[in-house]
Order: sequence, then C-alpha cells, then structure tokens
Amino acid sequence: MIELKDVRKSFDGVEVLKGISTQFEPGRVNLVIGSSGHGKSVMMKCMVGLLNPTSGNVFYDGRDFTNLEYSALREVRKEIGMLFQGTALFDSLTVEENVEFTLKMFTKMTAAERRDRVNYCLEQVDMVGINDKFPSEISGGMQKRVGIARAIALNIKYLFCDEPNSGLDPVTSRLIDELLKRITEQYGITTIINTHDMKTVFDIGDDVVFIYQGNMEWSGKVHDIAHSDNEVLTRFIQASKFK
Repeated sequence: MIELKDVRKSFDGVEVLKGISTQFEPGRVNLVIGSSGHGKSVMMKCMVGLLNPTSGNVFYDGRDFTNLEYSALREVRKEIGMLFQGTALFDSLTVEENVEFTLKMFTKMTAAERRDRVNYCLEQVDMVGINDKFPSEISGGMQKRVGIARAIALNIKYLFCDEPNSGLDPVTSRLIDELLKRITEQYGITTIINTHDMKTVFDIGDDVVFIYQGNMEWSGKVHDIAHSDNEVLTRFIQASKFK
C-alpha cells in the first residue's frame, strides 16, 4: 500500500499540491484523473522521488519514503517500476538490453540469469522473439509493452504509469489497458495510472482519485463515479467524452 499524508508542493511560492492525503491499495488499478496543469503529474513525481514534497509524507507499506536513509531508499526504489508517457526506451540499446538495464543496475544476477529474466518478462507482455530489435524497429504499441516488461523486471511491488495510452490507436490502447490490469492482479502490484482516458478508467479501473486545482476533489470506487454529486467531477467527465 502507498499512503500520502498532507503532501504539498510549491514552485517559486506557488502551491501546486495543496495537502493531498489518500492511499492506494495493492492488487488494484488506481486511476489518478484530472485536467492538465492541476497537479496529478507533480503528485506522481513526488511519490516516486523525482520531486521532493515541500511538506508532507509518502509511505510505502509503512516506510516513510520522504525521510529514508540512502540504503533504505535504494531498497524501496528497487520495488518501483515506471512506464513513462514516451516509453523512455534507450534508442541505442536493443529490446533485450533495455529490459536488462535495471537488472544490471540493481541485481547481482549472472548474464544467463538476466537473459532468462528478460525472456520471462517479454513473454508476460506477449513480445517473445524481439530481443535483438531496436526501439525504432518496432511499433509504438510494442514499445509500450517493452516498457512494461522493463518496469516489471525487478519483481516490483508498485507500478506507476504516466498516460500509458498516449499516442496509441484505440485498439492498441485497449490491449495496453488489459495488459496492465492482468499484471496488476496476477502479481498483486499497487498500480497507479495518470490518465485523461475515461474509457481506461471505466474499463480497468478499481479506485479513482480526481485532482482539481491541486486538491483531491473526489476519491472513490469507479462504479461510484456515475452516482457522484460532485459537480466539478461531473463536468470533467462530460468534457472528456468529447475529446
């Protein structure tokens, strides 16, 4: 479980996050929704350590991530996987080398052990047999799958995805959604997805946090959205249908 307690973040005196307190459960797809510029990406960056909160705390299964010593912080980071909006694959590395990257960085596996783990992860995302290809030689959807394979290479407990369907056609978007849902349930991962795609929310989401003007405007189960009397959330959902 990941828990945020009164997380605030300011830039040059402007408060972007205004005291977020919430939690994200394991084995569930947790969606963070909201319009651009309202703080959801800043919140994710604070959660994974790319930004330091101005105040407040982020806990990973009771461990205060915002105040850990370096060695303990490194251990938590080994449990975190990230799928970036642009996949962030290394163009000069093959698919196998991309997936292997974190294994080299964080483990003492032999080359043979790393190769076995890479092949296993590629099998999990239905990308068998493309080890020697470069990112430029595969489609955008395939790159996303490789990005997921790299994210789960370390037997992670927590998976963060930033707009995983960005730039993908509807069919490929649904395949990525289904893959993320399956991996979350199969491995009991705490998955957190930033998205504008309300189809993703309703298709695979379990829990939702709605960020508006730096505040947690609404949170609850996906099936409760339709019955919400929150006018701001309703306007956001209605506007999203026409994007």
